[in-house]
Amino acid sequence: MEASGLTGERRVFLSTLPAERGERRLALAVVLASAAVFLVAAPFAKLPLAQIGAFIPIYESALVINDLITAVLLFGQFGILRSRALLVLACGYLLTAFMAVAHALTFPGLFSPTGLLGAGPQSTAWLYMFWHGGFPLLVIAYALLKGEARDTTAAEPGMAVLASVAAVLVAVCGLTLLATAGQDALPSIMQGNHYTPAMIFVVSSVWVLTLVALAVLWRRRPHSVLDLWLMVVMCAWIFDIALSAVLNAGRFDLGFYAGRIYGLLAASFVLIVLLLENSVLYARLVETHESERRKTAELLAANRDLDAFSHSVAHDLRSPLRAVDGYARMLEDSYAGGMDAEGRRLLGVVRASSQLMGRLIEALLDFARLGRQPLRTRPVELDELVNQVIDELRAGCAGRSIEFAVGKLGTAVADPALLKQVLANLLGNAIKFTRDKNPGVVEVGRRKDVDTGAASVYYVKDNGAGFDMRYSEKLFGVFQRLHRAEEYEGTGVGLSIVQRVVNRHGGRVWADSKPGEGATFYFTLESGS
Repeated sequence: MEASGLTGERRVFLSTLPAERGERRLALAVVLASAAVFLVAAPFAKLPLAQIGAFIPIYESALVINDLITAVLLFGQFGILRSRALLVLACGYLLTAFMAVAHALTFPGLFSPTGLLGAGPQSTAWLYMFWHGGFPLLVIAYALLKGEARDTTAAEPGMAVLASVAAVLVAVCGLTLLATAGQDALPSIMQGNHYTPAMIFVVSSVWVLTLVALAVLWRRRPHSVLDLWLMVVMCAWIFDIALSAVLNAGRFDLGFYAGRIYGLLAASFVLIVLLLENSVLYARLVETHESERRKTAELLAANRDLDAFSHSVAHDLRSPLRAVDGYARMLEDSYAGGMDAEGRRLLGVVRASSQLMGRLIEALLDFARLGRQPLRTRPVELDELVNQVIDELRAGCAGRSIEFAVGKLGTAVADPALLKQVLANLLGNAIKFTRDKNPGVVEVGRRKDVDTGAASVYYVKDNGAGFDMRYSEKLFGVFQRLHRAEEYEGTGVGLSIVQRVVNRHGGRVWADSKPGEGATFYFTLESGS
């Protein structure tokens, strides 16, 4: 889908849907409940607890799954909305997932006494700081990009996502390498399972980054639903860092466990609302599909009724019209001698009008039959069919100077009888509207469809009367005419038949013209060669 077509649909996404009062109240309730639990737990943050060996792998596995799913959903929304802000936020969640993996691999005692990847005593703690400092930075970038003119990107979404994933992987590998192989270049922030004085400065910096992210999100109004829940995430993130790295004494105390539970909750908030959004969107899709199915069935039924009505009316009108014309002809043959000139003229008008009405009814019947007649498609040699139609039409333009030019048309997949009707109408119009040209020139050709590259575009071009493109929408309407009947004969149904036949073949038809410079009619069909 193109960006220009998203105007009415953008507001169904969390990233663009304005937060309503009920959602604000729910988010505030979650923050207040989290704050209450934090205030209860904070005084006991340094309380030592037993080391639970399964806690870290369970916690970080759940965290990785949550963050990866959230990142995938955000990447999906980026693919639709092309928002750089969403791309950055998706990278933030991807970063937390990858950093959680690195953190688990280096955690002492989990996979080996000192951790994997060549980890040392400082590696896990520094990875935690990089992890908890990196996500707020990307949230700040998201907030600053959101709603700006530079937010929308024209880049191909797939390539942008691949490049972003690669960039996050490189960043995580670089930070992991720094925290393991380069740990000697970093200040010591852990001594066994306890913090060193340097930890206060480092963790305070990370905590301030989270506060800044919350403040920037708050100031960037109006808030979308996604913004609202990101602020809830940042609040939980603040409580996480405070309990597990600021107020506690080290690993495996109450703050250590409680902070990580906050972290898991923080990872879940956006995922939950994204999943709920997907459920709502799916329900809307099902509802829309069902509504469309019902309307399509109603339209098909109405169309069948209309076709049947048109056929019935046209059929029932033919008999009385034939009777009118027949009696008028009998009067003309038997009593014309007893009539004055005005009487004979009026009788001629009656006959001409009844015959015109008969032709209109026949045209209406032809049009109605098109909706009832099944398509019998097969490869058709267009060169042969066009020349056949031209030969049949030549008899009606005897004595006129007309030049026909037929290019190499190849084959098309179509119903031969209906396609012949299309060509007869288009070529017949071209012959009719070149009446005042000497010579009249009619050209039939083929070119590739530049829009799809799949179907072939066929055209019938003439140097005749042409028409004003301002009235082109009337061309294919039933009984619509752009020229007076006194100038050019016809029923005004031919082009309607052309459009209906081409549409039934899955093609389209259009025209281009200038008054006095001729007209070109184009139609597409599936090429057979």
